[in-house]
Amino acid sequence: MSLVGSYVALSKPLAAVFPVLLLAWMRFGIGAIAMLGWLRRPPEEARLSRRARALLFLESLFGNFLFTICMVTGISMTSAVTAGVTMSAIPATVALMSWLLLRERVAQRTWLAVALAVAGIALYALSREQPAVQAGPQPPAGAAWLGQLLLIGAVLCESLYAVIGKHLTASMGPRRITALINLWGLVLSTPFGLYLAWNFNFSAVGWGTWGLLLFYGLAACVWTVWLWMTGLRNVPASQAGIFTVLLPISTAIVGMCVLGERISAMQALAFGIALLGVLIATWPGRQHNLAQAH
Repeated sequence: MSLVGSYVALSKPLAAVFPVLLLAWMRFGIGAIAMLGWLRRPPEEARLSRRARALLFLESLFGNFLFTICMVTGISMTSAVTAGVTMSAIPATVALMSWLLLRERVAQRTWLAVALAVAGIALYALSREQPAVQAGPQPPAGAAWLGQLLLIGAVLCESLYAVIGKHLTASMGPRRITALINLWGLVLSTPFGLYLAWNFNFSAVGWGTWGLLLFYGLAACVWTVWLWMTGLRNVPASQAGIFTVLLPISTAIVGMCVLGERISAMQALAFGIALLGVLIATWPGRQHNLAQAH
């Protein structure tokens, strides 16, 4: 999640050069080339069942394709602050879905950690200074409610990504899951990518931008997904969802250290509250300590 937040911040120049769906298509293409060797089934893994194939498709559909569309379009119709407040509901939604769909037992301290994570990120979003007049084209009147619904859809997509991923790690290795999810993302985005690439002037793109695109593709499609799926093999989905608070935190840190942005004292306090939730969720429990002692 920290790496996701880092590449989100550093991908701002890419979004200014490439259309969103063209950027997504090229990102999945880079990932597909990098993970060709990960597609092969290891000898110890069973063949993919029909249910596993369906879950892989849904994982990519919700976590890659629909999440990007809902998030980007939702922000364009509302504001970054609204998105920040809405997305702060992800840890709670993941915990709830884990309880409902995976039948996980969610501990009391996990619910406390979820509450702190939600409170911290919501406080951060609400404490951001808003300009009196926003520059650029304004969304049409009455579009805010649709943008809010799309942001809620993004929350549900990201939560389903965590829950479905937990299902997949029970029968498949993280590397193969990562490669197959990316392959479905490439299939879903190819029609839009080809259409947008037909009239795009690639010769005007500088070498620095291409280098940043390579980092973005590897980080977004390979490194972060592999790390997430590896973690899900050993961590309950409800607990893993709390780590999504590190996304906006690392984005802000990169923005401050690399892009020259500033952070207020209230925002620093908000981050502290959110990190306290992560600390509570990951602190070794009594049973774990007793097991280590024996």
